[in-house]
This record gives sequence, C-alpha cells and structure tokens, in this order.
Amino acid sequence: MLAFDNQQYQCCTLCPRECHCNRLAGANGFCAESGQCRVAHIGAHFGEEPCISGQNGSGTIFFSGCSCGCFFCQNHQISQGHLGELLSPEELLERSRNLARRGVHNLNFVTPEHFWPHIRFLCQSLRQEGYELPFLWNSSGFSKVEMLAEQSRYIDIFLPDYKFADPELAQRCMGRPDYPEIALSALRLLVDRKGFLRPFDSSGEITASCGVMVRHLVLPGQVQDTLTVLNLLHREFGSDLPLSLMRQFTPMPECHARKFLDRKVSTAEYALAADEAMRLGFRRLFLQDDDDGSFLPDFRLRQQPFAGNREHGQQPDGPQISGNT
Repeated sequence: MLAFDNQQYQCCTLCPRECHCNRLAGANGFCAESGQCRVAHIGAHFGEEPCISGQNGSGTIFFSGCSCGCFFCQNHQISQGHLGELLSPEELLERSRNLARRGVHNLNFVTPEHFWPHIRFLCQSLRQEGYELPFLWNSSGFSKVEMLAEQSRYIDIFLPDYKFADPELAQRCMGRPDYPEIALSALRLLVDRKGFLRPFDSSGEITASCGVMVRHLVLPGQVQDTLTVLNLLHREFGSDLPLSLMRQFTPMPECHARKFLDRKVSTAEYALAADEAMRLGFRRLFLQDDDDGSFLPDFRLRQQPFAGNREHGQQPDGPQISGNT
C-alpha cells in the first residue's frame, strides 16, 4: 500500500493565500481546516452539467472548508460552517472505492485545494488498484499554477470557475483583488496541459473523460462583469472553450446582512449574459434553465443534502453527520 505523504500541511502553501501555518499541529489558516481531512458528503450527484452527471451521476466528494471564501457561497454550511466528518486517508479511500463501484461516471472532488495531500493519495491508490474512471477537480479557480502543475498529473477533468473579471468586485466578495489575474493564469496552464473538455456531449449520453470546462455564475446586479468575463475568455481561448453559464445564484444569509447580492438573478439579466455568449460564438455552451432550487444543498440533512438527488433515489456512501467532529 502507498504511504500517505502529509508534509505539505506542515507549512501550508497549497493555495494562493499561502498561510504558512502548521496544519499538522492543529493550526488553521484561511481555510480553517487542520491536516485532518473533513468531508461533508460523498455520493452520486445529478446536479452537474449533463456530460459530467450522465445517467449514473457524478461521484461527488464535498470537502469542508475553502480557500476562496466568497461570502455568498451556497455551500456556506461546509465552506464556512465546517459541517462534516473527519476521515483518515484509508477511510476516504474506502468510501471512494465504494462510490466508484456504484458506477458513477467520475470521482468529483469539490472544493479540493486545501486537502490535496489526501486527494493525491486517493488518486494514486485507486489507479494502482486498477480503477480507470476519471478524476475531476471542481474548484473556485483560485489556484496556484505551481500546484496545478502537480495536480494535472493526476487529475483528468478540471471544472474551474472564473468568478470575477473586476478586481474591486473580487475584493468585495472574497477579499482578494488579484483573483482575476490568478484565476486566468491558472486557466491558461490547465488548457495548455489538459486541452478542452472531451468528449463534449450536451445530451449526457456520453460523459467527458478529460479536459477543461469553465463555469461562470451570473450575479445579480453584476451583469457588466459577466459580459467582461465572457469577452475575456473568448479573447484568450476562442469560441471552442467549453463554458457553463450558470443562473442558479440564491442569496445566502450573509448577502442580506451585507445588503449586497441580496436577490436572485433576473430573467433579463441572464438573457443579456446568454445573448452575449451566443454573440461571441461559444460553440460548447451550457445555458441553465430557471433554477428550481432542487440542487441548493442543506448539509444539515444527514442522509442527502440535495433534493434533486433524492428524486433519483440516491443515498450517500456511508453515514453522514451534521456537525463538527
């Protein structure tokens, strides 16, 4: 069996915040997680794009904590509230094996940056055991190119966000005006290393096996930033870049507390964004219907946080808990 290497937690620089804290000694940096891996949910998920979820679901592993820290995060119960269960590397590996055996189309690591040593051990072990399903990196886009260079040797599919083009908006939402520059550098490296997502089947009959697709969430009152994002991505990567333009924004409690981003995206706002994406000629484009909230999670629900997954009869892999342990 492979040895688990946790030394990157000792002076943590896994994300662009570079806290240099010793997470092995229990010190918490920005992500507020130690060197013990905390997982909020493991299970088949049907709320991703069709070429990711397919017919059998995407094998999601939702990690607690986050290095990005957007105040409007729909997963705030785990990214900021740290609900979840502590798993040893061996326990995480066993739960992931069980999930893979259920026929999911991929293993989907959600908010993974700050637990890379655990994920690397998991990927190496499963490949050594002969598992061939794709590994998927589902992230905020706030990543170090040095880390992505390593991660791209193990990960097959990358789904980075490109959240903001405006440094002032990035500062207001996550405290980092350099997000646009960092995320663009990361995306350039990923496209160079992995290429565009393929195969690209919008029906979901054939699921993707490798490559990059970018996600952008339209924010209420910030359509101009979305238009800037779309033009930037088109200028950098062309019209073949796979793009998912999302309208699912739902205001979280902190949005109301700040009186900013405290409503849903209007139909007119999303139409402006979709029209611009089509005007630019993006050919591999996912547009989102009006969101019914079925994939807005409640991680306090022990068995299944997503109503949309319950409709598919999905239960999590192993017991889930609703509080810190």
